[in-house]
Formats: sequence, C-alpha cells, structure tokens
Amino acid sequence: GMVLMRELARTDVVRELTYTGRIFSGEEALRIGFATRLSADPLADALTMAHEIAGKNPHAIRAGKRLLNGALSDSAADVLMAESVEQKAIIGSPNQTEAVHATMEKRAPKFASVD
Repeated sequence: GMVLMRELARTDVVRELTYTGRIFSGEEALRIGFATRLSADPLADALTMAHEIAGKNPHAIRAGKRLLNGALSDSAADVLMAESVEQKAIIGSPNQTEAVHATMEKRAPKFASVD
C-alpha cells in the first residue's frame, strides 16, 4: 500500500501512478524502485535465493529481519541499540560458531534449530 510505495519511489512517481492507475512494465518497476531485479525465470531465481538464505545462520537471518523491520520507523539511537543487542546474542553463539567453522572447512553448515 501507500506506506510501502512512499518508501520505494519518489513522491511524484507515487502520485502519478496513484492518480492515473497506469500499468507499467517490469523494466520501469526496476527503474523506479518497485522491483529489485528482473528475471526470465522468477520461480527458479526465487528458489535459488531461498536456498542461499536457508544456508545462513537462522538466528542471524531472524535478527537481520527484526532490525530491518524497525530501521525505517525507529530512531537512530533505538536502531543502534537493537543492533548491539542482536550482535551480542549472535556473536559466539553455537550457530555463529558453526557458520565460521563450515566456511573455514568449505562444507555446508549444520545449524541448530530455532524456536
């Protein structure tokens, strides 16, 4: 909706698209900020990205998601404090240690499950 649109594109672009209801191409969506990338095979590319994310420390991914969710609405001080709290919880944790070892040993990580 409107909250997301105003964060992705300039106000004049959002107004034009809202007032006109104009249909636009994927290329234009990429250019104005509504798309991240174009793909000839979006499902395959999405699955590739999902597998890449799934291979990362699940606690770090969840922490990153929490931080990004608050990054636009929270104060800079609150975001920095939240980042410090998340880092303290992750650094030295079993999953973070496993990620480092797996990288050094050039193998897939075996992460502990998350709650």
